[in-house]
Amino acid sequence: MGLILLEALLALVIIVLIVWWTMFSGRKKGELSQEFSKNQTSDNDHPSS
Repeated sequence: MGLILLEALLALVIIVLIVWWTMFSGRKKGELSQEFSKNQTSDNDHPSS
């Protein structure tokens, strides 16, 4: 029984690490700010051509 719980805990830790890695690996300070997000969407509304 203890081995099953240990394996389940290990699987949970691995999943949490994978989610954390995919969310924050490419960003220096974590999530983007709201102001930066608004600037990106307003730039995409006006095509340059």
